[in-house]
Amino acid sequence: MRRKTVDVVTSLHALPTEQAQARRFGKARSARSTAILEDYVELIADLLESSGEARATDIARRLGVSHPTAINTITRLKREGLAIARPYRGIFLTEKGEALARRARARHRVVLEMLLALGIPRETAEADAEGIEHHVSEATLKAFSDFIKTSGVKKAS
Repeated sequence: MRRKTVDVVTSLHALPTEQAQARRFGKARSARSTAILEDYVELIADLLESSGEARATDIARRLGVSHPTAINTITRLKREGLAIARPYRGIFLTEKGEALARRARARHRVVLEMLLALGIPRETAEADAEGIEHHVSEATLKAFSDFIKTSGVKKAS
């Protein structure tokens, strides 16, 4: 019986092929880059919804980054067609940016609901969902969603 356990553990730690590992790391790098954009558009959408304006200063404070970092990322959002800036009026999302914000919010909600269904305390689940939402695959997200629907778990509010 002990032999099988060792085999399972060994297979879990087997070094993948170079190509497979490079693909995984490439996917992770891309996800980190996308995560930043998703965090920004999600926050901009929230600020616009709650106060009618999203300013670089507010974005920097809420994300805990420097003002120059926020400006650089906002410039990237504009370059990628996700946001526009209007002088003296702040930052606004394009249709493409609004669509990304909706997708990011939906992913966040599903991951949060799954973590809460597992019994994770809300504060911890909120913090963990913020990171997981950007890295979970569509297949895993669908499995989470299906589980939540069939298990009768209460929706996160």
